[in-house]
Amino acid sequence: MKLLDLYAKMKGDLNGIEKELERSVRDEHALLSETSVHLLKAGGKRIRPVFVLLAGKFGDYKLDVLKKVAVPLELIHMASLVHDDVIDDADTRRGQPTVKSKWDNRIAMYTGDYIHGRALSVAAELKDPFVHQVLSSALVQMCIGEMEQIRDFFNTDQSVRNYLLRIRRKTALLIAISCQLGAVAAGAERKTANQLYRFGYNVGMAFQIRDDLLDLYGTEKAIGKPPGSDMRQGNITLPVILALRDEGIRESLLHEIAAIRQQGLYADASRAIGLIKNSVGGSLADELANRYIAKALHALQQLPAIPARKNLMDIAHFVGKRNY
Repeated sequence: MKLLDLYAKMKGDLNGIEKELERSVRDEHALLSETSVHLLKAGGKRIRPVFVLLAGKFGDYKLDVLKKVAVPLELIHMASLVHDDVIDDADTRRGQPTVKSKWDNRIAMYTGDYIHGRALSVAAELKDPFVHQVLSSALVQMCIGEMEQIRDFFNTDQSVRNYLLRIRRKTALLIAISCQLGAVAAGAERKTANQLYRFGYNVGMAFQIRDDLLDLYGTEKAIGKPPGSDMRQGNITLPVILALRDEGIRESLLHEIAAIRQQGLYADASRAIGLIKNSVGGSLADELANRYIAKALHALQQLPAIPARKNLMDIAHFVGKRNY
């Protein structure tokens, strides 16, 4: 099944999640409602809610319960995007003006904080303390990951291990607990929830690596931002780290990165991107993403052979090959 077919099949429940997302961020404070809904209407894959719902199929599937997991997780993700756009000084996201560019940094930061608060309010409707422990731990880890990314801006000597730990905290963890908590909320066996966590973790790692590859190899139309945005912001990603190991281009690439750092967010990154494309950095990063996908698929083999397992396999294959 293609990903669009899966979304179409789940359209009714996903529409229910979308309505609940909007209801959750609307408030008597007009400006907070306006900024939050603006972010919501910019769209997104809603991959975290999809994982929650599919994981719920391994237990007692009740949308009214599962949405109390799916909505907070998507809101936490949305809040992190608002904060990221301030840190990155980004004018667009998904081809739309960011909250910080349409309003200002202060409004954007409080919008992100407000969305975080709304996420916790929805999650509080669930009485299972394990859910709250997992969510709070994930929020702490995400903040650490963001701080580590800021610390490593333009650090061309960082290791692959540091990069992987950072994306585990920033991206993979939220996807992993989407799968885990969807199963927990549905009353699935704990070993099933744990296997789904492993699946989500590995898919999340591959997802971020592919995202970092797309930033260099994708088009502005496909990815909704100019290629090389990560590098201009100082974020040295896996393809760059691996390209810097190539002694044939290392000095030239270091020179281009230094020039980008000096010129700022509107620097021309095309020469640096060209050097990376002519190195093994991209292919090695792609190989690692594929290994994570293989691990994700292996985790699924331990689960009951229900239709949701096949759906999760299809998503994993999409993540491994995605170009947007």
